[in-house]
Amino acid sequence: MQKLDQLIPPRPFTHVNTTTSATHSTATILNPRDTYCRGHQLDILLEMRDHFGHRKEYGGDFLRARMFSPALQAGAAGKVTDFNDGTYLVRFTLFWEGQVSLSLLLIHPSEGASALWRARNQGYDRVIFIGKFANGTSQVLSECGLTLNTSAELCQYLDARDQEGFYCVRPPHVPCEALIHMATRNRNVSYLSKQEWSLFHRSNIGVEMMKNFTSVKVLPCNKSESTKKKCQIGMKIPFPGGYTLKGKWITAFCEQIEFSATENINDCLKRKLIYLMGDSTLRQWIYYFKKVVKTLKYFDHHGTGIFKTHVLLDVERHTWIQWKKHSHPFVTKNLFSVKDENYISREIDRIAGDNDTIIVITLGQHFRPFPISIFIHRAINIQKAIERLFLRSPGTKVILKTENTRDVHQNVEMFSDFHGYIQNLVMRDIFVDLNVGIIDAWDMTIAYFTNNAHPPSYVIGNQIDLFLNYIC
Repeated sequence: MQKLDQLIPPRPFTHVNTTTSATHSTATILNPRDTYCRGHQLDILLEMRDHFGHRKEYGGDFLRARMFSPALQAGAAGKVTDFNDGTYLVRFTLFWEGQVSLSLLLIHPSEGASALWRARNQGYDRVIFIGKFANGTSQVLSECGLTLNTSAELCQYLDARDQEGFYCVRPPHVPCEALIHMATRNRNVSYLSKQEWSLFHRSNIGVEMMKNFTSVKVLPCNKSESTKKKCQIGMKIPFPGGYTLKGKWITAFCEQIEFSATENINDCLKRKLIYLMGDSTLRQWIYYFKKVVKTLKYFDHHGTGIFKTHVLLDVERHTWIQWKKHSHPFVTKNLFSVKDENYISREIDRIAGDNDTIIVITLGQHFRPFPISIFIHRAINIQKAIERLFLRSPGTKVILKTENTRDVHQNVEMFSDFHGYIQNLVMRDIFVDLNVGIIDAWDMTIAYFTNNAHPPSYVIGNQIDLFLNYIC
């Protein structure tokens, strides 16, 4: 928490005009050349100014850099370094040849990022959890939450070892065990002031900074390709870790095998037990597998709605793929069962593990509306569970899928990508010493410019392609 508070210090402001302005800030190519070669770096210096044109003295702006060539269906993220004095270095790796356009978006000025950080950590009550208790043939609804501000008698759903808690106001004459379903609603609360909200008007989010830039031409030049090692778990992943070309994701740090034909995928999945744990961005994987691998059949896990446990089976090849949602907080208007769910750390503890067992975890989107301490706590519990797993079964493979980016304008206070970005930093820090594979969906979704919490199927296909490279 201290680390993060230092990273995002309070930036109060008296008027929008003293906050960072994309149109008044300048971007300059460092050491410009007439020709650029594939594989070279292109560096850009940003100097931030406010709406009066005054130089900014501090950093913290939330920026997104991307290079792209629409005709080639190519895209890649750029790496932004903050010098904390109002200047930034944006570095692009010129991965492909052709006309390359550059984009740099000011998603939120530092004052906006700071306001989001303060607001996020101020309270739990942006989301109402509604618990449904079954009492014989009738049903009773009651308010639930990660913390509840009430003197009423509570049902406590506690995990003593992992210090996880969830609470419901106890309905009269109904046992606490009768809680079967849950759904959520957004409550109309905000911890942002009227003035802070002005930074989040649609026109002030994701403003392009490099309008006057011409595209650069990248030539092949005669660079020899360095041979890369086959993709495997435990590799340190740079940012950006790859790029899209003709719509396909190409990793920059390892040698990928093409898994195109069903039989290729089937050979890879043979005898594998695959546990997908997390949110609906991983449930998309189950749908994709079902569509692409015809031998996988659904097993109907009785349950409620789209958030019930999903299982795919191929009995002949002894393949099992299961998706299970993570436990509270889970933010959705759809009713979901609380009976077959568990915290991810507990789920990991129940898996014996072996060389053919793979666990994929993704965590984040549902945590964005709550104080970061909940997310940190959960990530540490999962990290400890993975350590226990590796002690009893060092051969089990664990893969972490980072969050996808999403629409920048939707419900900014609760779901801004700024929250996801901070959570990504937290995850990388907590999992740094573990021998896990990383699928950097953040990097991919910037490159593809999808801006959708549930990206299209071709993006999912490329995430899964990297996954298959890790496990086979």
